Amino acid sequence: MLFALSLFPALAGLAIWAWGDGSRLRLGLMAGGATVVTLLLAVLAAAQGWTGGFTWGAGLELQLALTPLSAAVALTVPAVALAVLVFAAAHDEACGLARLLGLMLVFCGAMELAVTAADLLSLLIGWEVMGFCSWALIGHLWRDDATMASGRYAFVTTRLGDLGLFLALMATWRGAGALDYAALGRLDGLPLALAAFGVLIAAGAKAGQGPFAPWLFRAMDGPSSVSALLHAATMVAAGAYLLARLHPWLASAPGWSGAVIALGLATALAGGAVAVMQGHAKKLLAASTSAQLGLMFVAVGAGYPGVAVAHQVAHAALKAPLFLSAGIAGDAAGTYRLRAMGFLRTLPWVAGLTALAALALAAVPPLGAAWSKEQITAAAGHESLWLGLAVMVAGAFSAAYAARFWWLAYGPGDVLPKARPRWSGMAALGALALACLGLGLLWLPPVQDTLPMRLPEGKPLEIAVSLTLLAVGLLAGLTLARRETAPEPRAADWLGLPALIERGIIRPFERLAALAARLDDAVLDAIPRGAATGARHVARGGRRAWGAMQADRDIFNAAVWQVAAMTRAVARRSDGAGETLCDGLPEGAARITGRSGADARRLQTGLSHHYYAIFGIGALLAILMLIFGKA
Repeated sequence: MLFALSLFPALAGLAIWAWGDGSRLRLGLMAGGATVVTLLLAVLAAAQGWTGGFTWGAGLELQLALTPLSAAVALTVPAVALAVLVFAAAHDEACGLARLLGLMLVFCGAMELAVTAADLLSLLIGWEVMGFCSWALIGHLWRDDATMASGRYAFVTTRLGDLGLFLALMATWRGAGALDYAALGRLDGLPLALAAFGVLIAAGAKAGQGPFAPWLFRAMDGPSSVSALLHAATMVAAGAYLLARLHPWLASAPGWSGAVIALGLATALAGGAVAVMQGHAKKLLAASTSAQLGLMFVAVGAGYPGVAVAHQVAHAALKAPLFLSAGIAGDAAGTYRLRAMGFLRTLPWVAGLTALAALALAAVPPLGAAWSKEQITAAAGHESLWLGLAVMVAGAFSAAYAARFWWLAYGPGDVLPKARPRWSGMAALGALALACLGLGLLWLPPVQDTLPMRLPEGKPLEIAVSLTLLAVGLLAGLTLARRETAPEPRAADWLGLPALIERGIIRPFERLAALAARLDDAVLDAIPRGAATGARHVARGGRRAWGAMQADRDIFNAAVWQVAAMTRAVARRSDGAGETLCDGLPEGAARITGRSGADARRLQTGLSHHYYAIFGIGALLAILMLIFGKA
């Protein structure tokens, strides 16, 4: 039954895509209705404890199940997607809108499959479908070569990380003979290390961690609605969820928890620094996503996967409206450069709703994201004092880039918008902003008591230091925004990591491919080229021989005609005798045989006395032959 949660949105999306473009209202109602049904299915699945299973064969079985953590994410996906799809139906280009909405629903279905999966094979199927959908959605404006190139870049980068998941699957099958998540607990030694670090690589690639981070910038070439769905509810968030889901079985792998913390903390700090410097609205938010997911990695590595999922839900509620707001500001300014914006007076409602989401990103109490961020700080403090301080610094970065984004995009200014948002888009933005506010209930102890997770105990001094650094970050962000005059530094492009990847990986690989092509032409193609050359020489020799034969053509033809004339003359002379001789032999033999047969048939009368007479005559002849033979 749980398969319906992933199959329904996927099939509905394909149906909308096949239906084709039409009015925005009709497409919006169809996509929104499919998302509402998906949300209802998620509610029923969580309430009734649905499961699912399908026997593939050869010992492989697809298994689906919901845990409290996976149920929270399964509900978040359609809830956020509903607002994003409504916004897309109102604001994105009418040409290709059915394809866009349909693929976004398929995207949600793949994410639901990955969330509800209880085995590595089901997870891999959803994981790979998400990768395909991300490529198609980022390259939605396929007539633009740059957009298509960005889609390929994102696809290849995440696919490279997906090799880690394949490695984990094969190691689990080899070590335990099964692919269910519980099989991970039966691994040890090398198979456990391969599975654990393979999952970490796959999760890091999807979440844009460490060396995989630049693909998030390239993904910004897609529509703003795609960016909102990608960063809030699907794919990127899947990386942090996967680590939290598999933490009970992978935490025992030597060095795994430390590697998760190191990767997450490095990305949180680097992403925060990049976001503070970035002058492109959507890229700033993309860097902030990478940084926030890094904090979730830290929580998982510190042993609190439930805290990571709580922050993931809060992050989904705040990041989706920020991306939608960036799309509105980009349309209004005709560019995503923050310096060209400033719509506080001309778009006041958008500015107010965006402020709620920005404050949540900055982790300002009493918003829900502030509670989950402080829980991550407490979890890091339990692991190490220095780790707790580093997470606080990452939180200060969050406050700085959130304040800078809002001030530059919607701060004081008299810029007249080139386009205004539609009411449905505003409604979607408002619903998500109110969700950020509603999650503030997490600060209440009775609500915390109902959460199905283990929470770290925060220390008053930690909270005080964290809030102090938060205030410093807000002040720094506003100061930077007001003094936004200098050109964007090169470090804003992921601290030069894309250029390093270009020079250290892409160009050497291209040169290696060119060398391989030359070797292929010079060595591997030498055999067929030699055979072709030899065939040409043979053909030329044949032509020369044929020319020599043509020189003697008249003599040869005359001899042939003479032999033919002699043959005809002999045939005419021997015509009569030859016909008699040739026809007489078989015809005579046939007549003799026929008569002998007729005489023999006369002997076969069926009368016994005839047979006795024949027997007697034969016996008499035999006696005579014996007598005379002796004589």
